[in-house]
Amino acid sequence: GWTRNLRVKGQKDGANFANWKWWPNTLKAHQMILFGKNRHQVDTSRSKAALFEALYEEGENISLTDTLVKVGSEKLDLPMNELRPFLDRDEGAGEVQKEIEDGRKSYRIKSVPFFIIGGDAVDKPYGMSGAQDSNTFLEIFAEVSGQD
Repeated sequence: GWTRNLRVKGQKDGANFANWKWWPNTLKAHQMILFGKNRHQVDTSRSKAALFEALYEEGENISLTDTLVKVGSEKLDLPMNELRPFLDRDEGAGEVQKEIEDGRKSYRIKSVPFFIIGGDAVDKPYGMSGAQDSNTFLEIFAEVSGQD
């Protein structure tokens, strides 16, 4: 199906999707990212990479609290005794939902992944939906930086 093309393109860039089993609800995963960023200064890119690896390479279901606690503690050094109650109490869910709604309104985001690329030199940021070839990103980076 539609994942075959994604897997083929991903392999070119090191995303093998070796053990992709789930299409999870990612709300709690986003809450974990928020927890790491706000309470333990974990870079969101690092959190996303850990979740990507768990979901697509290790076959983990990142919609489950137990999985997120494992990922958070083992890959991001987040304290289990703080992360589990944060997720169990659904903390951060409202903030994540607000970010989603803001993205839908501001950038017309309808699906993920969605990439917003821009900077101070750009009047209007670029928005791209879906998995993209790495050359697409390079072209946009060159245009945004004025090196096109």
